[in-house]
Amino acid sequence: MLRWIFFLVLFIIVDIYAFQAIKTVTKNNWIHIIYWLISLLVVGNFIYNYYGFNRSDGFNHAHAFAFGFLLALVIPKMVLLLGMFAEDIFRLPQAIYRYFAHGDTAQGNYFPSRRKFISSMALGIAAIPLTSIIYGIYRGKYNFKVLKYTLTFEDLPQAFDGYKITQISDIHSGSFDDMEKVKYAVNLVNEQQSDVILFTGDMVNNKADELRPYVDVFNKLHAKDGKYSILGNHDYGDYATWSSEAAKHQNLEDLKALQKQIGFDLLLNEHRYLEKDGEKIALIGVENWGTGGFKQAGDLKKASQNIKAADFKVLMSHDPTHWEKKVIPDDYHYHLTLSGHTHGMQFGIEIPGWFKWSPAKWRYKYWAGIYNEMGQYINVNRGFGYLAFPGRVGIWPEITVIELKKGTPTA
Repeated sequence: MLRWIFFLVLFIIVDIYAFQAIKTVTKNNWIHIIYWLISLLVVGNFIYNYYGFNRSDGFNHAHAFAFGFLLALVIPKMVLLLGMFAEDIFRLPQAIYRYFAHGDTAQGNYFPSRRKFISSMALGIAAIPLTSIIYGIYRGKYNFKVLKYTLTFEDLPQAFDGYKITQISDIHSGSFDDMEKVKYAVNLVNEQQSDVILFTGDMVNNKADELRPYVDVFNKLHAKDGKYSILGNHDYGDYATWSSEAAKHQNLEDLKALQKQIGFDLLLNEHRYLEKDGEKIALIGVENWGTGGFKQAGDLKKASQNIKAADFKVLMSHDPTHWEKKVIPDDYHYHLTLSGHTHGMQFGIEIPGWFKWSPAKWRYKYWAGIYNEMGQYINVNRGFGYLAFPGRVGIWPEITVIELKKGTPTA
């Protein structure tokens, strides 16, 4: 209860301060009423959906949209708060001066009036995150992008020169609310005509049942050399409340069965060889391993048993911190690692080839795209689906196509 009271008090303070911009720009009482009515509806809806939240019932679409609309309300108001506070930095010295210099004549009104220009400018700036978040909720989360990379390796087997891998990650099927958009994305994956499709974890938010409506969609994924998958941190059901450990275990077994039904070969700390024209590359899949409190079930040594040090290796590992902490320093040379997990925080700014930023960089050293350390590559996929916030702003859902080439890598 105390946290809800704290939340309400904090929100009211932000709201009152942000309202100063509205009040300065217009004296229309109807606009003032609409402002407060929207605030009450959004906050009330959030409290209604989250007060007494039961983890055993899971996180549903109503929860997601309640959270999304709250962000759409709070972030612009924080911008207004900063604008109004910046103005007060200059108003305060003037008020102090008036108090001491003209205390007898100021009649208690020492602060100068707010300037309409400042409030209008603050409102204009606040409109940018507002429209971006609304767009992200209704369109951005299905704004699928195909990102293509070519990576060159000296020791790539000749038969695999030009070999194409399509990577998808973080489907989070329980979050979807538009079946046709998902079908479109599956068709987009197939249009790449890659040799193999690799899925790098988080098929669901918590429960295997989330995937059932989409089995007949994802089983349309097709690649000549098959489809392979691994588990992500959400696939284990660790973020839900279960009636028993047996129920939680059965949920994971059900998820494994559904992945098999879709046609994925699920790699659980194990490997396969992809063969072509008498040559082969090793495909290794580990269970989730991550820092920061995430499950560490991944076993790189076990997964790589019977693989030769000289073999060309493609590793599937959901969390990029595994690459940073365990893979790079390993005695074996893992040529290419494919990860996901970060979603790029589903929020950021990207200008391809020029600029890339997201709050995710404060948490993860490797958070989106291709990185190279000690001659080893990782691609951190931005994710196919979305989680919690029901949208994406600037960091769009990703389908990655990586072409392997034989030759001398460029610096």
